[in-house]
Amino acid sequence: MTQRISFTVQGQVQGVNFRSFTQQKAAGYGLTGWVSNTSGGDVEGEAQGDRDSIQKLLSDINKGPSAAHVVKVNKSDIDIKEGESSFEAN
Repeated sequence: MTQRISFTVQGQVQGVNFRSFTQQKAAGYGLTGWVSNTSGGDVEGEAQGDRDSIQKLLSDINKGPSAAHVVKVNKSDIDIKEGESSFEAN
């Protein structure tokens, strides 16, 4: 079953390749969506795909790349978007 989530990652997550890490993991799982830095120092994004792949991505972003220090990940279910074909890092 297809699911879409929004997420915000807090901690030392900018300047540590977090967006690239997230994009690579999401694309590897066949997910669509996007990830971006926020002006407040967090990373936010949306991901869409099957529930198992979403859970794998959430597990990955809870750890982050080796230089990151993830303090908290907020996640919420949102409406599915039609027409996306990739996962973008903005």
